[in-house]
Amino acid sequence: MKPAISTVCSLRAPLGSVLEDYAAGQCHAVELWLGHAEQYLDGRPPEVLAELFSKHCCEPIAATFQGGLLTSQGDARREHWSLFESRLALCSAVSIPTLILAGDVHGPLAPEDLGRLSRSLVEAAKRAADEGVRLALEFDARATFPNNLQSAVALIDDVGLPSLGICLDWFHFSVGPSKLIDLHLLTPETLALVQLSDIADVPREMARDADRILPAEGSSPPQQLITHLESMKYTGPISVELHNPQLWQVPPRQFGEIAITALRKLLGQAEMPERDDHLNV
Repeated sequence: MKPAISTVCSLRAPLGSVLEDYAAGQCHAVELWLGHAEQYLDGRPPEVLAELFSKHCCEPIAATFQGGLLTSQGDARREHWSLFESRLALCSAVSIPTLILAGDVHGPLAPEDLGRLSRSLVEAAKRAADEGVRLALEFDARATFPNNLQSAVALIDDVGLPSLGICLDWFHFSVGPSKLIDLHLLTPETLALVQLSDIADVPREMARDADRILPAEGSSPPQQLITHLESMKYTGPISVELHNPQLWQVPPRQFGEIAITALRKLLGQAEMPERDDHLNV
């Protein structure tokens, strides 16, 4: 597995500083938060972003995220799909292989909404394939549909296109209706990206993004997931992703060193002594 860190973990720092500091802390693969990228470019060509990655010997393993495609209508739909096209072009130009697609369907669903969702997935996957980019559908435990791994896999199988895979966010897996047995629905071919975090000491029903902490430091350690990924011979990217405003205060160099060391230890990729520099939240 390829260990990485999402730049959203250092959201309040500029992208250039984040990449420089993560690389200095021996993290050379990142999941790019698209807000970071678009702020950095600010109208400049995507080649500028490619040069930034090259300068810091850093590889973008995925871009996060594109929302609003599945069931939106009217002007909102046109706006989301226009943004999607520009982000596909960005990913293609910067050689970002995967774009995360948010399963952000909320509220009551009518039969026509399910049909629109299915057609949207097919169309999005075809457009992504044309740009040489793979989409990874991320289910959201708080969404109406899909809110669990089983339903997300069923949608991917129904589309049946290799340009559409699964993004498994351990936080949404843990706080939603997914079950450990559902992990057996995954295959190395369908799993495009794994996002890791643990959960602070709160009931899972009350957990929010701000309760995400470093893997193996909370109440939902991902060791069973790691064991399953190893058994299925998954070799793709696995990224630490924390939407935690308290951790945004930590300097990127410090955070990057601690996060990538913790992830490598979890993956059995590095021998290291016990550390006492946990990021307390």
